[in-house]
Amino acid sequence: MTRSNKGFAQILELNQFDEIIDVRSPAEFAEDHIPGAVNCPVLDNAQRAEIGTLYVQVSPFEARKLGAAWVAENIARHLREHFIARPRSWRPLLYCWRGGQRSGSFTTWMRMIGWDACQLVGGYKTYRAAVLESLASQPARFQFQVLCGPTGSGKTRILQALAEAGAQALDLEALAAHRGSVLGALPEQEQPPQKWFETQLNHTLAGFDPRRPVFIEAESRRIGKIHLPESLFQTMHRSPCIVLDAARGARLELLLEDYAYLGQNPADLQSKLNRLKGLQSNAVLARWNDLAGQGQLATLFDELLTLHYDPLYQRSQERNYEHMDVTPPLQISRLDAEGVRDAAQRILAQATYAAIHCPQQG
Repeated sequence: MTRSNKGFAQILELNQFDEIIDVRSPAEFAEDHIPGAVNCPVLDNAQRAEIGTLYVQVSPFEARKLGAAWVAENIARHLREHFIARPRSWRPLLYCWRGGQRSGSFTTWMRMIGWDACQLVGGYKTYRAAVLESLASQPARFQFQVLCGPTGSGKTRILQALAEAGAQALDLEALAAHRGSVLGALPEQEQPPQKWFETQLNHTLAGFDPRRPVFIEAESRRIGKIHLPESLFQTMHRSPCIVLDAARGARLELLLEDYAYLGQNPADLQSKLNRLKGLQSNAVLARWNDLAGQGQLATLFDELLTLHYDPLYQRSQERNYEHMDVTPPLQISRLDAEGVRDAAQRILAQATYAAIHCPQQG
């Protein structure tokens, strides 16, 4: 690899570097960043806020003086703590918000040392624009096979089994850290920021082979607080469907396993149930709150399936998915490990039929 004469790099050159360094503040990094980047801020959250205030309330000159002192101090610390052992051949790429002073300062010092460090032209702002542009067009390249079925049908488990069998599987709920229902928030796990979800989604899609089908679970426009890109949502809803028809007992058993943690915090479960106000009568909600308080999850989940989830599924799936009735439903009698593996193998065979008889619409 030849040495860069100018110290600048474009988005398409990301994979040509040994390490990608995000010099923005930790708060900016937490919201979104280039996958695989490490965060070495030249200004921390408090310093960045103080510089901004000083710039507006006093003068740009005073802000630059203090900012330069902090930037120099932080760069020196990062060099000592993180990069002192890097060989001369090491080639890092650095970026900040717009590819300006923060990454420029760090890049200058690294090049003075002797490393072939480069600054990303346009910074994170350019990278973010590239992600949005890619998400607008990339979903249409793929042959999605959509797993449909009412709540408790084992869609997520089967999707994971398909991935383990070597199929391409896009697990949107894993990326969104949410199970996609009123009870879907995961215990002690926050959902990612919208921008980071989109970055991970784009990165995952980029790793798929468009010549092979991609299995995906049917979702609404939102998974918790996360919004699906419109391009992906529309492509999914034009795609072939594989309808899971799991036995009622198996569905209830799965819900009791997957949502057992809800019984450990009745007040939180009641709070979630109360979000259904307006969709269920006050009498029904009062009964469900009593069941939650008493820890009677089996009875509660059985009634939720009957009065909420199954009717909701019928309304949403039949309205939104164009190819629900192309293939016969896949009958599933059990959703334990063996039953899920068996379903995945049958889906792999059925997917070929669905792709032939219901080609994806462009």
